[in-house]
Amino acid sequence: MEAIRSVEGGDRGGLARLLVDVVADGASVGFLPPLSAAEAERYWAGVLDGSTVLWVARQGGDVVGTVQLQLCGRANGAHRAEIAKLMVHPRAQRQGLGRRLMEAAEERARSEGRSLLVLDTRAGDPSNRLYRALGYTEAGSIPQYARSADGSFDATVIYYKLL
Repeated sequence: MEAIRSVEGGDRGGLARLLVDVVADGASVGFLPPLSAAEAERYWAGVLDGSTVLWVARQGGDVVGTVQLQLCGRANGAHRAEIAKLMVHPRAQRQGLGRRLMEAAEERARSEGRSLLVLDTRAGDPSNRLYRALGYTEAGSIPQYARSADGSFDATVIYYKLL
């Protein structure tokens, strides 16, 4: 697992394949299936904007997980950051990668002087158990927040953690 500074070449392709695969598996990460490799690569090309730290987890050279820490740059928000796009490939789930990615993001947030982390996830997803196990507190939910592949709308749950 490593923080990367640029999304180029093999990393961009690996991240694109990861995104396509997790979306096809039903993950609610802002995209709907079928997601093309070209669209996934366009997304990753714009991720590192100077306020985002990106980690990748690899197995056998393949990108199998990622998470983003989005550092708030506004004066009244310099104490907080958002966790975004935690993804673990379906074949690599239940091996502790999600937890390790989250722990890396939290450690970096602390080193950046951040005392509040926020995130959101689809209600009912297995990720809710992970976030609660890591000490995140549910702040509430928003109904009909995101469209699913079948056209229905799902609620999102908003979590926070004081570091």
